[in-house]
Amino acid sequence: PVIDLFAAAIFPGILLATLYAAYTTIRCMMNPKLGPPLPEDMRATSMKKVWIEFFLGLVPPAALVFAALGSILLGFATPTEAAGCGAMGALLLSLAYKKLTLPKLQEALVKTLEITALIMVLVAASNFFGAVFARLGTPTLLTEFLLGLEMNKYLILGMIMVMIFLLGWPLEWVPIVMIIIPIILPLVEALGFNLTWFAILVAVNLQTAWLSPPVALSAYFLKGVVPEWDLKDIYLGMMQFMVLQIIGLIIIIIFPKIVLWLPSVLYGQ
Repeated sequence: PVIDLFAAAIFPGILLATLYAAYTTIRCMMNPKLGPPLPEDMRATSMKKVWIEFFLGLVPPAALVFAALGSILLGFATPTEAAGCGAMGALLLSLAYKKLTLPKLQEALVKTLEITALIMVLVAASNFFGAVFARLGTPTLLTEFLLGLEMNKYLILGMIMVMIFLLGWPLEWVPIVMIIIPIILPLVEALGFNLTWFAILVAVNLQTAWLSPPVALSAYFLKGVVPEWDLKDIYLGMMQFMVLQIIGLIIIIIFPKIVLWLPSVLYGQ
């Protein structure tokens, strides 16, 4: 269920954010040049101004996130209804910021239609592909072959994670999730792993792959946003955070409760 996946992703997200924040803080403490303080003329003159800026910058986007994800997690709405809540929240914020115009609304609607159509085509194509593979018996053959090797199930899990990591170099997340994952799901179920936990492992693993050379799709996204940065410097800067992602992935594997505790508390599963 998607509500389980949303709930399961919260603490792993907090874990990764904590690793990032702790690492960057320690690096800046060791070398203050990496995070220099603001010049005197750019600093706030009072804490009141700081708090006003904080709430103006944090509360509106947080409220928008809560309108969508919060309504799902608290059981107020289904995912489809929550999407409507999020869309309404975005409209209200646009009105509040006086950014809502007819051309911008039209552009948003067209882009939403394009993305929705793209996803539906991918879902349909992946279902056809998966149905053919299932009919040919490929998932069953793969499952029986790997189980027949009588290896430790965590070793097989490691092989799966390495495969997904390597596929994350040339491929986007959509073909991996839509095509590859359904093929290996029977194997994951046969090994007795919790599917919600496995889904979060895949998500963190794909994040790690996008930070990893030789491809590192995130590097090209960043290069497109900041073209004056050298790609080599971006790669070198991303490598250290890829290590943090791997550490987070290992922690989640060792301590599955990080993923499973909140869904079990909220939904008893």
